[in-house]
Amino acid sequence: MAEAVAPTIVPVALGGRSYEVRIAPGLLGDITGQAAPFLAPYGERPVPIVADANARAHHGEALERALAAAGHSVRWYDVAPGEGSKSWAGLEALTDWLLAQGVTRSDHVFALGGGVVGDLVGFACAILKRGCGFVQLPTTLLAQVDSSVGGKTAINVAAGKNLIGAFHQPSLVLIDTGTLDTLPPREMRAGYAEVLKYGLLGDAPFFAWLEEYGDAVLAREDAPLGRAISTSVAAKAWIVAEDERETSGVRALLNLGHTFGHALEAATGFSDRLLHGEAVALGMVLAARYSARREWLNDAAAERVTRAIDRAGLPSEIAALGLDCNGAALVDHMRHDKKMEAAGTLPFLLLKDIGAAFMARDVDLADLAAFLDAQLQAH
Repeated sequence: MAEAVAPTIVPVALGGRSYEVRIAPGLLGDITGQAAPFLAPYGERPVPIVADANARAHHGEALERALAAAGHSVRWYDVAPGEGSKSWAGLEALTDWLLAQGVTRSDHVFALGGGVVGDLVGFACAILKRGCGFVQLPTTLLAQVDSSVGGKTAINVAAGKNLIGAFHQPSLVLIDTGTLDTLPPREMRAGYAEVLKYGLLGDAPFFAWLEEYGDAVLAREDAPLGRAISTSVAAKAWIVAEDERETSGVRALLNLGHTFGHALEAATGFSDRLLHGEAVALGMVLAARYSARREWLNDAAAERVTRAIDRAGLPSEIAALGLDCNGAALVDHMRHDKKMEAAGTLPFLLLKDIGAAFMARDVDLADLAAFLDAQLQAH
């Protein structure tokens, strides 16, 4: 682990549920300094850490050593990598284990890994004894800039992704950028899709900066990487503070690319065939192209979106997936989206410009299916 440096601190302002997101290389090695208030109550009891098996293999020994130096022992719970762990069975097994550890309402459970672990631990802590605390230790770029911040926790069920869950904010998020050194390139690219999203939805200068420095971010150069993460987290923190439970429409902006993306994930069986970040990347391309089809966005801007996705090595053509379905089948997956409204309309995040996303509630689903048919056959 890298030697800790003074972190960049991004506050998430939620009144009594406010917390900090701290960003720097080496933070896991300084866990006892960074998370002291959440470790102290354990005393001689072991600290429960729920970890993605891969994250534990890379970072567990050093994290355990850092805790041992301050007199803390660790009790580990390993989670198998992949969306399959976010299930009723996975939730039941984890909550049973936490109860067996004697976790109390005043304790904090530590979540080490990507979005799957963060979502699962967050939901378990939301319901365990009607709510206990947790600390996020995200080790993937996607989790660092997106899922670890904001308090959305959930599991997947047969009807769709993230349909059973709760809003439950962490007490602290420690983003150790050094953990990305062990992240496979494909996972790094998948996380970068969410970074691009923040530029597209509301920050045109940031999107332009990524067009110039995105290669350096993906190469994990310290300064560009730190700027990309801190800018993304600050954007999400502002949106969450404005609309914590997605009731005013502001937080819905974070779903840019996700309605298309979730349908593509469903069509590929929520498998490694298409990672979540890859699906979001494709979803943003489709959102831009459909916005151009509806003449809300000019063709040049839509092409900029495609170029940025291509340059990052992310998928930009759904035809390349070889899906065994048509546009109507993809739209049917969208009908199960948790954003579906009582009136039977499905709101879509679309674009009027780079950095100017908006919610459209008048999308004709038959027209959308025809558009997707064309995309499935293109190129």
